[in-house]
Formats: sequence, C-alpha cells, structure tokens
Amino acid sequence: MQPHGERAMQCYLCKLMLQLKKLTITHFKNYEISSFEFPQKATGISGLNGHGKTNLLDAIYYCCFTKSYFTPTDSLNTGFGKNGFRLEALFEQSNQSYQLICINRDGKKELLLNGIAYDKLSKHIGLLPAVMVAPDDIEIITGGSGNRRKYLDTILCQLDADYLQQLMNYNRVLLQRNSLLKNFNQSIQQNELLLQVLDDQLTIPGNLVFEKRKTFNAELLPLVSLLYEKISGTAEQVSTYYESDLKQGSMESLLKKNREKDKLLQRTVAGIHKDDLSFTLNDQPFKSIASQGQRKSLLFALKLAEFELIKKYKGFSPILLLDDVFEKLDNKRIQNLLEEVCREGSGQVFITDTHKDRLQQAFELLQVEGTIIEL
Repeated sequence: MQPHGERAMQCYLCKLMLQLKKLTITHFKNYEISSFEFPQKATGISGLNGHGKTNLLDAIYYCCFTKSYFTPTDSLNTGFGKNGFRLEALFEQSNQSYQLICINRDGKKELLLNGIAYDKLSKHIGLLPAVMVAPDDIEIITGGSGNRRKYLDTILCQLDADYLQQLMNYNRVLLQRNSLLKNFNQSIQQNELLLQVLDDQLTIPGNLVFEKRKTFNAELLPLVSLLYEKISGTAEQVSTYYESDLKQGSMESLLKKNREKDKLLQRTVAGIHKDDLSFTLNDQPFKSIASQGQRKSLLFALKLAEFELIKKYKGFSPILLLDDVFEKLDNKRIQNLLEEVCREGSGQVFITDTHKDRLQQAFELLQVEGTIIEL
C-alpha cells in the first residue's frame, strides 16, 4: 500500500497532467481525413511500416511545436496533390481546455488557440510541451554538433520564452553577418561599419544564450549520467560536458579576435552556433568505444533528462512520443525505459510498434491502462 503523502502527490500530478484528448488530421502526409481519440494515459499505435504510425506522432508534435519533427518544409508535410493541410486538436490540463487549429494553405500557416489566432507562432512554444524519441535521434550521439545544439534548444525554448527570442535574434543576425562576409569585396569602409553594427547586434543575444545554456547544463548533464546508469543497468561511468567558445571570452571579444579570420573564410568561425556536448565512457571518448547498446542507452538518458527537467520546471509532464523504440533496444533496456516514463502520474505517452501484442504485453507488465490504435 502506498503512503498517504505519495498517493496525494500522484493525485495532484494527475490533476495537472497535460493530455491530448482528440486529434483530427486532414491532408497531412499520408492522411486524408482521420480522427483519433485518446482516452487513456498510454496509447499504443500499431500497424505495418508505411501505414502512418510515425506520421500520427508527427502530427501530435506539430500541434505542440508548429513544425514537423522530421520534415523541414511544410510542402513535404502536405498530402500528395493537395494545397495544404489542417490539424485540429483538443488538449486538456486541470480545468483548462485548449482547442488548437493549425491551417497550412498555399504555404501560409495560421495557428488558432481557442478561436484566437497567434500573431507570432513562437508564442505557442512551451504551452503544450512534448518530447519526441525517434530512431534517427541516435545522430545526437554519433552525428555533428548541430544535432546536440538542436537537442538543447528544443528543451530550453519550451522552458524560457526569452531564450527562444534571443536565439532567433542571434540566428537572424548571424545569417546577415555571414552574407556580408561572403560579399566583402566592395567599399571597405562601408562594409567595416556594417560589420561592426552586426557584431554589436550579435553580442547581446550571443552572451545571453551562452549564460542560459551554461546554467541549464549544470543541471542537465549530471542527470544524464544518473539516468544512463538506470537505463543501462550497469555501473558504467558516463560523463557529459558542455563546450563553448564563450568559455574563453565574451561574444564581443571573440568577434573582435577572429575578424580577420572571418573575412578570410567568409563566415563567423566562433560563437554559440559552434557550441557542443561531448560524452565520455569510463573517461574515454564515448563515440570511439561505445557499443550500439551503450549509444542507445545514452540517447534515452538524454531524452529522459529532457522529459524530467521539463516536468520539473513546468510542474507537469510533457507529452512523450516514442517512435519504434521496441526495435531499437533490448528487453531489459525497454523495461527500464518504460518504467521511467509510464510510472503513475507521470503523464501521457504515445508508443508506436509494428506488433500489437508487444504493446499490450508492455502495458500489462507495467500495469498501465492503455489503448491500442491499429492502423
């Protein structure tokens, strides 16, 4: 029997829980017009490959982030031969309902919340937090630094509206600065003045993003190590480090120091757009010695850390979207993972798999009430 205080906390978390109740998809990817209801905390989505399991998860993600997790341009999210798509979702949290409608027509996007259109789509980010785990996410471990910056930014943008704005400002000015450097062959005086203006505009958001990343990573990175141990079921020592040019000096000093090099290479060689996370296993470079299983364990540790910190700072769990995880982890790691994400009061979870029986067995093993959708 659970202690009274623990039961009371779980009851409180259930009241706070963000839950997607219904979703209608029109002309999004392979869907014509389909409606789904999600009455339980856990939803399994089964079906053969190509039947739309991942696209259903992506439609949910789109409602939370106003963009696809997988496809960079909305023209590729639109059903073949159609001129747009429409997503309509009903979310509930406590006594609050969020009726969300996203319309994309002829390349123009409109987002309405409870009948009121957003003037800026960025204002929606963080209202309906979500965490996606997909097969290609292994690139966070094995790929370039851009994958790891995207991982950090996805968390921080949901937690801190100012971070999102400063990051957008930085990226906008960075594009302008790099464009200027590529065309640095006209009036030297005029270009030097413009370059200094852009340097000044890059300095403030660069320094602010760095400070926010540094503070956040001080909490994130130790948590990743703890979760890795839980998921892997071993005592292996995994450590994660935040690397940034700004640890050596301010954004202003970096731009000044590298100005001639930037001109020569025609791009901005230092700044927060070069930040990275590095990993070690038993004090050795992780990518050099880690097995496939170890890499997958680290990936899920990173994603669970994302889940836990969003839950901590929002006061409720984000919606968790797990795509094809049964094919990527062994049974022991799967059980450890699902015990972390499906425990009582933790939030709403969506899991795709080609095998319906495997989803049912997982829900029964964890004593989780779940619904299976067959596509």
